Amino acid sequence: MSATSTAAATTWSFIDGASVESAQTFDNIDPATGESLGGIGRAGEEEVDHAVCAGREAQPAWAATLPADRAEVLLRIAGLIERDAEELARLESEDTGKPIGQARTDVTVAARYFRFYGHAIESYYGLQIPLATDLHVYTRREPFGVVGSIVAWNYPLQLLSRAVAAAVVTGNAIVIKPADETPRTAVHVARLAIEAGLPAGIFNVVTGIGAEAGAALTAHPDVALISFVGSTEIGSRVAHAAADRVVPTVLELGGKSAQIVFPDADLDVAAEFAAKAILQNAGQTCSAGSRLLAHSSIREELVAKVVERFAAVRMGPGKDDPDLGPLVSRTQQERVAGFVEEDHGGQVVIGGSAPDDERLAGGSFYAPTLIDGVSPTARIAQEEVFGPVIVTMPFADEEEAVALANATDYALLGAVWTRDLGRAHRLAAAVQAGQVFVNTFGAGGGVELPFGGWKKSGYGREKGYEALDAFTQTKTVIMKLS
Repeated sequence: MSATSTAAATTWSFIDGASVESAQTFDNIDPATGESLGGIGRAGEEEVDHAVCAGREAQPAWAATLPADRAEVLLRIAGLIERDAEELARLESEDTGKPIGQARTDVTVAARYFRFYGHAIESYYGLQIPLATDLHVYTRREPFGVVGSIVAWNYPLQLLSRAVAAAVVTGNAIVIKPADETPRTAVHVARLAIEAGLPAGIFNVVTGIGAEAGAALTAHPDVALISFVGSTEIGSRVAHAAADRVVPTVLELGGKSAQIVFPDADLDVAAEFAAKAILQNAGQTCSAGSRLLAHSSIREELVAKVVERFAAVRMGPGKDDPDLGPLVSRTQQERVAGFVEEDHGGQVVIGGSAPDDERLAGGSFYAPTLIDGVSPTARIAQEEVFGPVIVTMPFADEEEAVALANATDYALLGAVWTRDLGRAHRLAAAVQAGQVFVNTFGAGGGVELPFGGWKKSGYGREKGYEALDAFTQTKTVIMKLS
């Protein structure tokens, strides 16, 4: 870690409406080339304390602002994101490696979060409870104060926007710790928020390393709620740190989502969605459909259709808008290769290595991979690979399909492909997951849909109307009328 990059190219923390430099920086590496995109400020406890204190000072006045006025600010932020869409997409594509077309979609969704919650807050009320004729009982939804949010590197702009929009519109201040690898869009949007009229101190960004800045944020005594998106391992540490201070958390963690395909399904459509679900963002999606469960009678045909789509995939740097960009880092590339090279009992039908293309040698690319017939107990069938790797397993009947789908520690998302309406409802109820799709697949779905997991995929909900509940706490008022 060193201050090797020029000051002009360095991304610093953005606190209380201004850029804040740190004593050290580290390089932001382009996953498509392995070259530096500039420096990133390596913030620590001092910067985190500065950000939390700024939020604590600004939050009471912001919470007292009328919901309609908060809504107007969020709508202006949405407009500014759309104004700067191409710049934000470029930054997102460079930082993550994702194709520029996917990055443009992320920008569109980011603006949608601010617009959705800007509209939603004006119809968000407490309840009146008819307890007795001489009592007036009602509930209030009140902000926590300062929220700490740590977001992952796979969808930095979307994850930032869904946390910030829901937290801020309900009257909280927020301190965002973006992922080590992908801080630039977070800082850009924080600047846009000031331009839109959000008071300084309400939306702060602390750049740096998770073990330093992230740990300082979760441990800070004035952070009243923590939201985290990332691995189950780190999420467990965050939850422990929060529990030590008796602070609530919203955790969106890993996934090992199953797509269950029956013989009466439209196999062409199912294969298309199965391929897209694992190719999107190079498979670096917590809700990616990484397990393909196929009825024994159509397994070979379905596998062939997915392989055909994988064979046509174009790989390249994000700026060229390929079908598949690089993984976020060499470390991630090595991790994916490790899973594939282990003994898993299956057959690698396509892919299984980095591409043999000199043009891509400098980046962290990995070919789209399908492994057929893996053991349900193999590590690659149980744990999150986070790469463009899909594994297949056969099943004989509904009971076996459900057993396989539920046979991991994760329960984030699932899909059922069938024309049988009764079967669709039975499996939607039986599959353990926070979301279940039928005859489609959305890798998390839309802004309006509550999103989160069961089991080791986390708890609490972001997105949709339920996120407003996640970022507020209930106060019940009981008033004697006589």
